[in-house]
Amino acid sequence: MSQRKIIHIDCDCFYAAIEMRDDPRLVGRPLAVGGSAERRGVIATCNYEARAYGVRSAMSSRHALKLCPDLLIVKPRMDAYKEASREIHGIFRQYTDLIEPLSLDEAYLDVSQSTWFDGSATRIAADIRRRVAQQLHITVSAGVAPNKFLAKIASDWRKPNGLFVVTPNEIEDFVAALPVSKLHGVGKVTADKMGRLGIITCLQLRDWSRLALAREFGSFGERLWGLARGIDDRPVHNDSRRQSVSVENTYDTDLPDLASCLEKLPELMETLAGRMARIDDSYRPGKPFVKVKFHDFSQTTLEQSGAGRDLGSYQQLLSQAFARGGKPVRLLGIGVRLQDLRGAHEQLELFMLE
Repeated sequence: MSQRKIIHIDCDCFYAAIEMRDDPRLVGRPLAVGGSAERRGVIATCNYEARAYGVRSAMSSRHALKLCPDLLIVKPRMDAYKEASREIHGIFRQYTDLIEPLSLDEAYLDVSQSTWFDGSATRIAADIRRRVAQQLHITVSAGVAPNKFLAKIASDWRKPNGLFVVTPNEIEDFVAALPVSKLHGVGKVTADKMGRLGIITCLQLRDWSRLALAREFGSFGERLWGLARGIDDRPVHNDSRRQSVSVENTYDTDLPDLASCLEKLPELMETLAGRMARIDDSYRPGKPFVKVKFHDFSQTTLEQSGAGRDLGSYQQLLSQAFARGGKPVRLLGIGVRLQDLRGAHEQLELFMLE
């Protein structure tokens, strides 16, 4: 097989970049896009001037203002961001049809078969960056590597407005020096456990056998063994299908108890029903789920196979989820997992052909 060539493109502070582009008076001052501190808002993204103060995405707006009193928080303009994303994806399609969007501002591109620039993924990535800057007047960072795992790490290596390449010959040394906290799927809890086991870098992780990693980390151990060696065979999926439909709401005042949470369910279910009505018949509704975020930002999600999607079923799920924390609640969400009938049909056709 020929060597794969994967590009990961990540826009630099995308929402904030669009705001600064459209209003040059915002350039150079700490800026965030998000909800109002008075309404318990959360930061969606911020520019690098704000990050210098410690402001980060997913942080409460109130806390962000404590870190940076001069921070200007503007409301999101999703239509503007979606339009910019469409333009960027139009540029992507000039080079390949194998595009996997991760969000409005982030995507994988498989350019293994592209004939642009004699098949040079590095030159394709550089040209994409040039065209985005020229047409949209914002910057993007790019990572180029033989797989998705390495390309994503590479795109963050020289942010903002950077390009970094990991060639096949560089994989072993590059990955060996990586902290295990950089590995896909390794969160704080897993990283802390690894630290207690003396595993700080991927080089140290390589000392562990598949079996030993499986004993410590279960099924994730096999994945860790491969990532420590730069192995990632995941394809770039250019037809991303929905996994679920959901609705959630952050409340201006904490919901103090279970009864007050249950009172919010009918309104959430009405909104969810409207969203479900827009789902085409290539999906089948599956198991329901609820999401609860408590006042201290801890959260839990609970779903149940075989449960109904009526008010009583959601009440039962919410009661069980609330019991996991038993604290005032700042956010409630409900949703439905979706079964992709089109994918199931394609699998059936493949089975019949075999």
